[in-house]
Amino acid sequence: MKKLFLLAFCLVICHTSYSQTEEEMKAWEAYMTPTEMHKWLATLDGEWDADITMWMDPSQPPIKSKGTTTMKMIMDGRYQHSDHTGEFAGMPFYGQSLVAFDNAKKKFISTWIDTMGTGVMILEGTYDSKTKTMNLSGTMVDPISGADLNVKEVVTYTSEDSHKFEMFIVMGDTEMKSMEIIYNRKK
Repeated sequence: MKKLFLLAFCLVICHTSYSQTEEEMKAWEAYMTPTEMHKWLATLDGEWDADITMWMDPSQPPIKSKGTTTMKMIMDGRYQHSDHTGEFAGMPFYGQSLVAFDNAKKKFISTWIDTMGTGVMILEGTYDSKTKTMNLSGTMVDPISGADLNVKEVVTYTSEDSHKFEMFIVMGDTEMKSMEIIYNRKK
């Protein structure tokens, strides 16, 4: 009976897949084809030195450190994967990000994971070609309370060989800058 059900299910799926209209096929083709936004994202590919400034408590001096980042487009230019290494509070730090431009949503989607937690930060946003900034917003977990924190990230493209990353914790109408990273392309 299970085999019969699986066979029927496969036939329905195969029939549905092959009976798409020409319009539906064009929509899928547009969805899967890298665009100008993917090409812009690819300009950030490479090896980067990172000068990191973090504000853990706005009433205290910031914590400064250095790191390195490698960014690379994957899956034929559809996504950008990045690896981040450094040190935080005397401990080695490692993080990974995956950034996509979703052609259907017309938005960037970014995920972040690192060795300082076990959650996934997910953000969405857009690129403003006039200011050369990618503005993302989303949530991350507050490890103390377990509640979601609203966050905002701004990536400012300053030149082919440098860009600035800023992260803000958003509480109502108030934004507290928690991190700034100045990236310079390795020579």
